[in-house]
Amino acid sequence: MDTIQSIIIAIVEGLTEFLPISSTGHMIITEKLLNLSGNDFSKVFTVAIQFGAILAVVVLYWKKFIDFKNWQFYAKLAAAVVPALILGFLFSKKIDALLESSTTVAISMLAGGIILIFIDNVFKEHTIHDEKEVSFGRAIMIGIWQCLAMIPGVSRSAASIIGGMQQKLTRNAAAEFSFFLAVPTMLAATGYKLLKYYKEYGGFSSNEIKQLAIGNIVAFIVALLAIKFFIGFLKKHGFRVWGYYRIIVGIILLVLIYTGYISR
Repeated sequence: MDTIQSIIIAIVEGLTEFLPISSTGHMIITEKLLNLSGNDFSKVFTVAIQFGAILAVVVLYWKKFIDFKNWQFYAKLAAAVVPALILGFLFSKKIDALLESSTTVAISMLAGGIILIFIDNVFKEHTIHDEKEVSFGRAIMIGIWQCLAMIPGVSRSAASIIGGMQQKLTRNAAAEFSFFLAVPTMLAATGYKLLKYYKEYGGFSSNEIKQLAIGNIVAFIVALLAIKFFIGFLKKHGFRVWGYYRIIVGIILLVLIYTGYISR
């Protein structure tokens, strides 16, 4: 992997991580277009640069994360991430196998797109406007919804936001809770992947460390901009536009698979 490839993947990560369009799905496609699929380091890289993206959340919501008196905030995030930790540990090999499937990504993009088009009309009752109003039970339910994103092409952001709306959070509150939940979830995934790679290969080369540093910096900057944009856009327009986008990308991907341009 060279620097240009690292920057391209990091831009895709930063742009898509917090949008309901599946960052993993987009990075799988990007890897295949860059002829990086099957490369062990690229698999680690696409997960590890999530650290830069989650750092953007901490920076933007720093008052929330340094309010140590609000211990319930940390406890609710810890409770909500447990389902993903358990399922991720139990099915890690199956999840890794699915990450190689472009067809799975395409179908998930299409299905998710159809859901997003209608989701605003499904969950209309919103009584929770802030994270402090979210109970532990609701937090865990949102965490369970988030587990759907273990299927490539299913957006972690979309799954957890929809889960939040199903638990009667407003769109804005659900989006922000999704951002908060991303921090422990992706931090755990990043740590696990880095440790696993370190054990298998005995460490990282100087070039790999360089690419990880560049990737995280780029993902951090791009994610800062993407989060600010998404919150403003969501308040005004909802999810319908993202649904159409997912359907278009899913169809394009199926065409590329059918024509042999991208492997199945």
